Amino acid sequence: MATIGVLALQGGFREHEEMLTRLGATPRKVRRAEELEGLDALIIPGGESTTIRRLASAHGLIEPIRAFAQHHPVWGTCAGLIALANDIGEEPPIFGGLNVRVQRNAFGRQVDSFETELAVPALDAVAEEEERGRPFPAVFIRAPVIEQVGEGVDVLATLDDGRIVAVQQGHLLGTAFHPELTDDTRFHRYFLQLVQSPTPA
Repeated sequence: MATIGVLALQGGFREHEEMLTRLGATPRKVRRAEELEGLDALIIPGGESTTIRRLASAHGLIEPIRAFAQHHPVWGTCAGLIALANDIGEEPPIFGGLNVRVQRNAFGRQVDSFETELAVPALDAVAEEEERGRPFPAVFIRAPVIEQVGEGVDVLATLDDGRIVAVQQGHLLGTAFHPELTDDTRFHRYFLQLVQSPTPA
């Protein structure tokens, strides 16, 4: 089974590890560049994007993760999505690679966090019979929103008002919400399926 790195500088990495273990994958914490060796994929969890930038820089992870993302599946959730985005406003990208523009804290402060159900047709590719067509329970905590998508980016989910909250660009996945905080494993199964797909040489 696949070995999936989870960036463990701060934020919700343990929840991703638990979900991966539950699905039979082998999670591995990543805090140093050499820990990317031998991984099949990487998850960048939620947290605080400015802190992710500072700690990743201090640990010498910025360039190694950029290089890793060119040839391996990488999934960013919430702040991880911000870290993967090519355009985050006035600041330079953190890791970049995902051809989107995001707005931080698009829904307000932590007190404005909310849960909603999203239609995500792409998840039917990994759904059991009883799961097909079922909306996904999405948890938004100080979440970003995807303001613009560029060439090669597919929109996987939007809110009812049309705002984009989940995208895929080949082997790169970005979600503004936290699938690891639910009991629904479909997004993690979807990512593990990406790991089995051909990636750029």
